[in-house]
Amino acid sequence: MEQIKTKGYGAKASLIDRFSKLAPMEFERNAPKEDEVLIDILYCGVCHSDLHQVRNDWANTIYPCVPGHEIVGKVVQAGSAVTKFAVGDTVGVGCMVDSCGNCHSCQEGEEQYCEGPVSWTATYNGYMKPDGSGYNTFGGYSTNIVVKESFVLKIPDTLDIKAAAPILCAGITTYSPLRHWDVKPGDKVGIAGLGGLGHMAVMLAKAMGAEVTVLTTSKDKQAAAEALGAHQVIISSDKDAMKENELTLDIILVTIPDPFDVSPYVTLLKRDGKLVTVGLLGEYKSPLNNMEIAMHRRTVAGSLIGGIRETQEVLDFCAEHNILPDIEMIDIKDINTAYDRLMDEDVRFRFIIDMQSLKNEN
Repeated sequence: MEQIKTKGYGAKASLIDRFSKLAPMEFERNAPKEDEVLIDILYCGVCHSDLHQVRNDWANTIYPCVPGHEIVGKVVQAGSAVTKFAVGDTVGVGCMVDSCGNCHSCQEGEEQYCEGPVSWTATYNGYMKPDGSGYNTFGGYSTNIVVKESFVLKIPDTLDIKAAAPILCAGITTYSPLRHWDVKPGDKVGIAGLGGLGHMAVMLAKAMGAEVTVLTTSKDKQAAAEALGAHQVIISSDKDAMKENELTLDIILVTIPDPFDVSPYVTLLKRDGKLVTVGLLGEYKSPLNNMEIAMHRRTVAGSLIGGIRETQEVLDFCAEHNILPDIEMIDIKDINTAYDRLMDEDVRFRFIIDMQSLKNEN
């Protein structure tokens, strides 16, 4: 099979400390099959999940690991059976590049909950089969990518392609639960954490007509939250402020990426309120207090990215409501510094890599 030479940046082993580095590497991708397209990558977002994956925080990383699942680029080659896209189209690729296609979830357009037996394939880090075998995939910190057309998204013409990439992960990850739990005009929505996910959640919930409260540990983020459209900001470490706002929110979307104590947030929910965690893939820092859940028939839930159909929906929604992530553009050579800054929460609110900087590297 014809091979396509590709340049990228990846981790060759676990980043056991912040001084480990992502480094240039070269690899080959298979040329597009009849139902696939070859995409020249223009921009790639930097997600906190990238950092977790290259550090092997989830104990499932396949090395070498080339991160990146917020990809915007141009189609440069299309297979003979491709009908949705043509050479020159501006397209996006998010967290998934394949799924079984046959299970109940896939048939309903919820590929992110693919039941397998082999589950959905991530844009990077591949998947592992039940017998422990499998293969690696390399993501968007690279010059190109080959993807099935059924997992490729159309970027609306009115979206700025320099800033659109985070919609493909941060956008859909927050949009999907807001839609699933039917956020509507007048609802009171809390957004816990104001980073890459949280700032998208604020704008999306506001565009849905909700009254948005931002919950943050940082007083420095109050002005930013208000600029994004938040109606109220609560400093979650202020016990008096948290007490004053008990039983006030219909739904809370928690975007905090590291273990945290969930119980104080639960008390802010009204009867029948829902708390949905989207930023943390792991255990809460402290056990849930079921007394607080049962006494007001509250729900604590989770949500995982979104399906392809819904990802296209959020792209179109952002175009309609003029929503774009707040981004900082970087060159690929600065990715390790960006990771350090990400750990220090020193970004407002999403890094995007200009992939021309990789193509220009010697």
